[in-house]
Amino acid sequence: MILTLAVAGYRSLRDVVIPLEKITLITGANGSGKSSLYRSIRLLADIAQGRAIASLAREGGLQSTLWAGPEQFSKAMRKGEVPVQGTVRNKVVSLKLGFADEDYGYAIDMGLPADAGRSYFSMDPEIKSEALWAGEALSRSNEIAGRSGPMVRVLNDRGQRMPVVQNLARYDSMMTHAADPKDGLELLVLRERMRAWRFYDHFRTDSDAPARAPKIGTRTPVLSSDGSDLAAALRTIYEIGDEAALAEAVDDAFPGARIEIVVNDGYFEVLMHQKGLLRPLRTGELSDGTLRYLLLIAALLSPRPAPLLVLNEPETSLHPALLEPLARLIERAGRETQVIVVSHAKPLIEVLANNRCCVRYELRKDLGETLVEGGDAPKWTWPKRS
Repeated sequence: MILTLAVAGYRSLRDVVIPLEKITLITGANGSGKSSLYRSIRLLADIAQGRAIASLAREGGLQSTLWAGPEQFSKAMRKGEVPVQGTVRNKVVSLKLGFADEDYGYAIDMGLPADAGRSYFSMDPEIKSEALWAGEALSRSNEIAGRSGPMVRVLNDRGQRMPVVQNLARYDSMMTHAADPKDGLELLVLRERMRAWRFYDHFRTDSDAPARAPKIGTRTPVLSSDGSDLAAALRTIYEIGDEAALAEAVDDAFPGARIEIVVNDGYFEVLMHQKGLLRPLRTGELSDGTLRYLLLIAALLSPRPAPLLVLNEPETSLHPALLEPLARLIERAGRETQVIVVSHAKPLIEVLANNRCCVRYELRKDLGETLVEGGDAPKWTWPKRS
């Protein structure tokens, strides 16, 4: 389970360090920074996939994602006595991401490239430092692997920090290029954990949505991010997952209803039997909200629970009557999986907030900066640049 999440210099998240629980609920008004926090976690996951630089490029490059306010706010600025204005910069420009779980912690620091303006790729950020450590907060004594410039050093079984990579490209992470069963086992373990994180964000439910059409099916213990394999994922829950929980989840949301998976020439399709109807409804006939809820059921009842499951505004397109059943579904998933929910749906928030395993954070903006209400920031140390 992730114990601490840290973000600095990313969009409105100037400096955020928050403790997480089995279920973490992120709420706040529109524009408070919920989406930025969600995207920062996705960006962390992209590092383990070797996609962080490309992901930042899709957001407009480092310059478009960096904190746009001053390095520090003076007391007079916060009181409104003087306008917000730039100050003399004392620190380097950086975007930092990190987390600590029950075993390891990891952090990365990305900054402006040294050859800015001299390359066609000068908008790509440069990885300045990375660190992997044991425990919750980084220190000199618990660092297992560290990257400084092009060199990665790993602690060996004799307590020595030995170089394992000496010419790592500035756009490559040690998570993807130094993870090795022999010399970088801890990096490999943590990388695979991060690769197993799952994100579900605004499933498509329009008439051309991938989930509406029959698809060739294979065993699918993990629903894809676009929901295209919905029928196969639901059938997999029936065969190797919790069939009773699936039936209960459908009946809880749609009393008297049940689903059936049919196969024609290898193509899987969902049929929904509803009370009072003389025939089942095909996926293409379902309302947007009904289809979205079935997608959420498939995601949350996965037979292969993820170490981390992140839901961004799962209430989208759902009727208010479905929010309490959704909260119960999330609570059930939280028994096996750590869940982060980003939401502003009051009924969903109220039910989840009453769960003893849930912590709630309210985000608000002050002078363009996202501040976190609720809970004290845990100890955190960023890796130093060389």
